[in-house]
Amino acid sequence: MTTAVKTRRLRRSSRWTRESGAELMEMAFVLPILLSLLFGVIWLGRAYNIYETMTRAAREGARVAAASSCATCGNAAATVANVENAVMNSLSAANIDTTKVTIPTCGGNLSSKVCYLRNFQLNNVGDDPAEFGVVVSLSYQVTFPIPFVTINPITVTARVQMRQES
Repeated sequence: MTTAVKTRRLRRSSRWTRESGAELMEMAFVLPILLSLLFGVIWLGRAYNIYETMTRAAREGARVAAASSCATCGNAAATVANVENAVMNSLSAANIDTTKVTIPTCGGNLSSKVCYLRNFQLNNVGDDPAEFGVVVSLSYQVTFPIPFVTINPITVTARVQMRQES
């Protein structure tokens, strides 16, 4: 082997030794930011899914509250327990932790988990004819376990209005 070939090999190996680990350092700086963004997008999607599930559960509770129980028993209104059971069953079916469900500010019939207003005027006070209905609302705290980032829990509130059936 000639000295020129040895010199070329030596230059190549010294060039690689100067740049070895640069890609690893760049990845070490970029990877936490990339993972935080990825987990953030995933958990925001999960929060939206929870919001939609809560809205569907509140809609089920409002449907139970708005419908009369039966024609032969005097069209009795649904009890607060019936409305709460409909909401909690819907949340349980979607694997939502029902122990985290809280009551939003409410001036109606309270249960332990939902706000239930009956004979609530849905249109403006001066409008004729007045439309009355039911309102069911509930809240849920969503926490975001995103690595490297601290985010306070977000309270998601769902409120559904439905016209009463006669």
